Amino acid sequence: MQRILDFPLNEVMNFGNFVECDGNAASLRFARRIADPDDSEHLLYIHGPSGSGKTHLLRSVEHEISVGSPSIYLSCREMPTTDILMRHFGNAEALILDDIHLLPDDRGVKSALWQLFNDFSGKGMRVVMAGTFPPRELSSLDDHLVSRLLWGLVSRVDVTDDNSRRMILQKAAYDRQVRVPDDVLDYLLKTGSREAGYLVRCIELLYRLSLETKRKITLSLLKEALELKLTGAD
Repeated sequence: MQRILDFPLNEVMNFGNFVECDGNAASLRFARRIADPDDSEHLLYIHGPSGSGKTHLLRSVEHEISVGSPSIYLSCREMPTTDILMRHFGNAEALILDDIHLLPDDRGVKSALWQLFNDFSGKGMRVVMAGTFPPRELSSLDDHLVSRLLWGLVSRVDVTDDNSRRMILQKAAYDRQVRVPDDVLDYLLKTGSREAGYLVRCIELLYRLSLETKRKITLSLLKEALELKLTGAD
């Protein structure tokens, strides 16, 4: 029989489990607009540091507009070629491209992306992109595409401040209907990564360990959970 800890920690990313705070409120509002079929806006670019929730927002848009359809999300971490781009987005309902700052510095890839962008924009279809840097600092992009991104909605997301990170932890605990003591939250904020995804995974792991061992959530249990995470033990 599989143990609770054996199941993957990844969860479906949607607007319902996205934690809104000061650092991402505008980006969330814009992403909801893009996902709304009745909204006339169809172009959004989100930028900000790694782990700030950009992927969660892009996946949330995908979740809203492609229910039951093949994935219309692609990350440039996969180093897409011209063929991959055209095949992935050829019949897609939207162009959702993440980590665009990692787009391969290849003339063919740039040309393919520019063609796709024009195809989608020309038909009034939705285009959502995200990267670490603001548009004008995306040196790997065609200048025309940089200019066009600035025509749409552009928003920075940054949740590295302690208040935002605490809200993320509290929302993750609330979603699992568990109480996490303040000293546990404080320890995570002091010693953990500043990335939102890491914080949510820590709460999920802590929650599962609490269920499996039938123990209350305490600082001691957190340290045990983090040790399991580091060692890969089960």
